Amino acid sequence: MDITAPRTAKVGGTFVVEAHGNDDAAGYLRVCLESRSSEKAWHQVTCGAVVDIYGGEAQVAAHVRAEHRGVQECRALVYGLTSPNDKHPVRQRTSAPVKVNVR
Repeated sequence: MDITAPRTAKVGGTFVVEAHGNDDAAGYLRVCLESRSSEKAWHQVTCGAVVDIYGGEAQVAAHVRAEHRGVQECRALVYGLTSPNDKHPVRQRTSAPVKVNVR
C-alpha cells in the first residue's frame, strides 16, 4: 500500500492525498482515506471505487482542507469485500500515517 501527501500546506488551503493498494485476501477491494489533527480521533475523508482484485489496484484521491496550524496526519485503509455490494467490508491493511505540516 502506498500513500502520498505534501510535506507542508497553508492554513485554509487544500492539499491532495492519494493512495493505492492491493491484497489477495478478498475478491473485491476498496481503499479509504482517514485524517486527523493534533492526536484527535481518525475521521474518514473518502473512499475509492470497489475493484475486482483481477482488475487492478484499488485507489483513491482526496482534497483535504488544512483548517488549523500544526500537524495533520492521513492514512489509507484497504477493505476486503465478498461482492461489489458487500455492506460489511473487513479491514485488511492500514498504512503508516503521513504527516503534513500546516503553516
